[in-house]
Amino acid sequence: MSEFMKRRLQLLLLLLVMPLSVLAVDMPLTDINGNKVNLKSYLGKWVVVNYWATWCPPCIVEMPELQSFHDEHVNKDAMVIGINTELIGKQQLRSFLEDYFITYPIVRSKPTQQSELGLIPGLPTTFLVTPEGEVVARQVGPVTRDMIEQFMQNWQSKQITAQ
Repeated sequence: MSEFMKRRLQLLLLLLVMPLSVLAVDMPLTDINGNKVNLKSYLGKWVVVNYWATWCPPCIVEMPELQSFHDEHVNKDAMVIGINTELIGKQQLRSFLEDYFITYPIVRSKPTQQSELGLIPGLPTTFLVTPEGEVVARQVGPVTRDMIEQFMQNWQSKQITAQ
């Protein structure tokens, strides 16, 4: 299967999985520095919420894509939040993030198969939340920067057309 076909199939799967339609998710989080945040505080921006673990090879493969997306969008219209879902020490997690040059916000969670955003059947699992706080996509398996950007563009085009 060509790379073009693989990307189209991934995008199609991402588009077909949703909408989950959870509005303005109340999801209190604590980052690795102990700062309290809530997913609601990011209303007005797209938020990519990525559940992952250090032992997960596909998670590690997608991290540079998520970092690239975050770097490009954080001061404009979107951001990434990584939710580490394993029992790991803070220093070990910090070292891992430094080794992989990850600077987007990371919070911690106990291993789980269910979150406020929806089912987490495996890792990585990524949810896409609109600026209005609506969960509109879930991808089980790795995502790319292009997949996320294309979904956002398609979603925005659909919303403009519907008005």
